[in-house]
Amino acid sequence: MKRWLVLIPLCLSGCSQETPPAPADSPAPAATTPAAANPAEAGKKLFEASCSACHGPEGGGIPSLGKALKGSPMLKLSDADLVAFIKKGREASDPANTTKVAMPPKGGNPDLTDDDLGNIVTYIRSLK
Repeated sequence: MKRWLVLIPLCLSGCSQETPPAPADSPAPAATTPAAANPAEAGKKLFEASCSACHGPEGGGIPSLGKALKGSPMLKLSDADLVAFIKKGREASDPANTTKVAMPPKGGNPDLTDDDLGNIVTYIRSLK
């Protein structure tokens, strides 16, 4: 038991030290988000996490769940209109919903931002 009592002050002293500030002349950290480097690649990762369960990993659709996105008439919409559609989703009772399965707003991921949705649209448009 006495060994632990010696270690506690050592651990606490290390936790209370602040990290020194970076020198004033050091460069600002570079943007490391995938979106900054490649919107389609960032959109692919978001699509895989939020959309592929119904629309398939390559956007080819899953029967009785989600329509194919490749070649979809929805792609004739503007980017802003597609983002608005994804934000809203589609109720199962919507007459235009041919699967009769609801598409939840933002694919069920409320944390997606407008930029995230824009990246998803960029990815969807890149599908061949």
